[in-house]
Amino acid sequence: MQTTIQDYLSPETLARLGTFELRAKMIVEGIRSGMHRSPYHGFSVEFAEHRQYVQGDDIRYLDWKVFGRSDKLYLKQYEQETNQDVVLLVDSSGSMSYGSGLPPAARERKRQSWSKFDHATALAAAIAFLALRQQDRVGLAVFADEVRALMARSSTTGHWRQIVTALTSKTVEAETSILRCFEQVLGKISNRVLFILISDFFDDIEQIKSALAKARHRGHDVILFQTLDSQEIHFDFQAAAPFIGLEGELPLNIDPKTLREAYLEELAEHCRGIEHLSRGFGLDYLLINTHRSLGPVLSQFLARRNARSRQGRGSRRS
Repeated sequence: MQTTIQDYLSPETLARLGTFELRAKMIVEGIRSGMHRSPYHGFSVEFAEHRQYVQGDDIRYLDWKVFGRSDKLYLKQYEQETNQDVVLLVDSSGSMSYGSGLPPAARERKRQSWSKFDHATALAAAIAFLALRQQDRVGLAVFADEVRALMARSSTTGHWRQIVTALTSKTVEAETSILRCFEQVLGKISNRVLFILISDFFDDIEQIKSALAKARHRGHDVILFQTLDSQEIHFDFQAAAPFIGLEGELPLNIDPKTLREAYLEELAEHCRGIEHLSRGFGLDYLLINTHRSLGPVLSQFLARRNARSRQGRGSRRS
């Protein structure tokens, strides 16, 4: 059976690899395997229009669907945004260390540990690879209550490996402060950038709003990836047990069945609040279940980016 990008980038596959360096290599192989049949063209390159093929053109950009309809060869043309730097902001706060394991089918073979931070760093590594492949400059900030690690933007050879090394840092027992992260990072940036914010967003909604407002006020774009464990999303715990806080909170003995409805309502309201903020600032937002493969996540992201770009061009032309 043919291996797909979903197989390469699934939590089950990545969790079996002992080190993040090995996971990073698998991520690269997965992306490369999907390049010819997916929208992985990078982050600052967006589809513009078709033009007829002439001898010497790069055949990788032939549109075979158009060929099937018209029996003529056309190339997909892409337009490059100028001065598009990418800065990854990865949440390493205590709550990101939570992981309920993997889906039941994977646990039957061998239970593997897979946390929100594992998923976030794998996603960040994939995004960094795609952006660097387009020769965009990429920077990184790993944060909790403040920035814990910071890498300057670069597109040089070997920078991806440096990013991977920085992402091997462990989560810390500290609260999340997205506002503090933006305040520290924005002070070091003078040109417009694309921020990729990967977090569970267990932070005060007004603080998040202030952070996004500061970024937008300076002309930056932000993509919000909210990374949540499947158990956090569905809360299908059965037995009463102590729930242990990961950011310094005291343990609570609760019966999850009695709290499930109230918890799900509270979580849904919080997630809607994050999505509402994103829309209000004209930003992309995507909720990620850590039991899902990264392949569809990246596909959705790039499809949304390209759709927004086409809409923007259409409104400018009209």
